[in-house]
Amino acid sequence: MRIGILALQGAFIEHEKILEKLGVESFEIRQKKDIEGQMDGIIIPGGESTVIGKLLRELDILEDLKNMINDGMPVFGTCAGMIILADKIENDEKVHIGTMDITVKRNAYGRQLGSFYSEENFDNIGKVPMTFIRAPYITECGPKARAIATCNGNIVAAVQDNQMVTSFHPELNDSLLVHKYFVEEICK
Repeated sequence: MRIGILALQGAFIEHEKILEKLGVESFEIRQKKDIEGQMDGIIIPGGESTVIGKLLRELDILEDLKNMINDGMPVFGTCAGMIILADKIENDEKVHIGTMDITVKRNAYGRQLGSFYSEENFDNIGKVPMTFIRAPYITECGPKARAIATCNGNIVAAVQDNQMVTSFHPELNDSLLVHKYFVEEICK
């Protein structure tokens, strides 16, 4: 298995380290030619969704990624990655890839000082550590998407066919459970 990690900005190295611990090969996607090789899935990391979206457009990668996802390429978006995949953003008019039937609220927990840690149930794997940093959350799952984790009454993870998103950063904890779920359940 080989997973491409969008490495334009944000916490991509941490995802590489988690995948390495799982024995999964990964590579960085920094330009258009990087998505032309063989891969079994893509991770869109946390960071600044506005910057990531802008760079995807400038590098002419956005439409190709969107087509790949629509054609069934497994994708996992964390925090800003969730915003990039959402087809509706409550407090932002600009939609980026927009392949997932969810509505998200950017910076839903506030600014940097609103960052926090929790342990909550995650569908089919039990309690997982969740680190939230200027995190969004899902205000609504459309009929195609399904919530798989909540925190404080808010949806913080969802799946839709070949797509999975979390508003928290599983790559910032020692647990391998969420990435393992992506590799075994979404990339299968």
